[in-house]
Amino acid sequence: MTPLTSRAWPQRLGYVLLAAVLLFALAGPLLWPDYAGQQLMRFLETPSLAEPLGRDQLGRSVIARLASAARLSLWLAGLCVLSAALLGCLLGVLSAWRGGWTDTVLRGLADGVLALPGLLIVLIFSAMAQGGFLTLYIGLALAQWVEYFRMTRARSRLLLASPHVEASRLLGFGPAHIVRRHLWPELAPMLLTMMSFGLATAILALSTLGFVGVGIQPPMPELGLMMTEALPHYSEAPQLLLAPVAVLALTLAALVLLRPLEVNP
Repeated sequence: MTPLTSRAWPQRLGYVLLAAVLLFALAGPLLWPDYAGQQLMRFLETPSLAEPLGRDQLGRSVIARLASAARLSLWLAGLCVLSAALLGCLLGVLSAWRGGWTDTVLRGLADGVLALPGLLIVLIFSAMAQGGFLTLYIGLALAQWVEYFRMTRARSRLLLASPHVEASRLLGFGPAHIVRRHLWPELAPMLLTMMSFGLATAILALSTLGFVGVGIQPPMPELGLMMTEALPHYSEAPQLLLAPVAVLALTLAALVLLRPLEVNP
């Protein structure tokens, strides 16, 4: 096995795992749409062909709730990461390009946000709205944009001072050309890596908030909330707890493995 192949197989495994989770999150709600329906007579029903993971303490379909929770986590985390990356990149390039007081103000704002732990920011916002989607989205995005800003600003400052960019300016090319031809090709691999880890961080943060009871509120299913609800019934029905843990672990493992390859010449 060559060095390149040995570095490539973890990424391929990450694609396979992520594809499996995405397929389950997209197709699961179509196959098992009723995630909130309660049948108390089927309390902690054991797994069967119709219900592969059985039913929970309220007689709800576990696999239906798990598929909806996976889709919710991926959708909300993806939206937060895209928003944070877009805001951080735009402000980072602006700070490096303009310099002066613009750079000073933006760096001061970033340092102020960075002084607070990211999870604390999300906890404050989620507690204010008691698990509302919009507030969770704003909190997670605000907690992550600083990372993209700092990395984009540092890299852009070096690129904007390079001979290639100076030559483009002397030839009369505008900012759009410089960003498209010089900045973006250099920033893209770094940003994709950060977004992969950022998505994992956002999903884990959502599960943590649900687990402590300040995230998405019932009856909407969420991975952390499902774990909290399953803990009292672990001895009778361990699959109630193991199922969301497995989905969360597979998703995080896939996103960590999806880092771009570093090919040395």
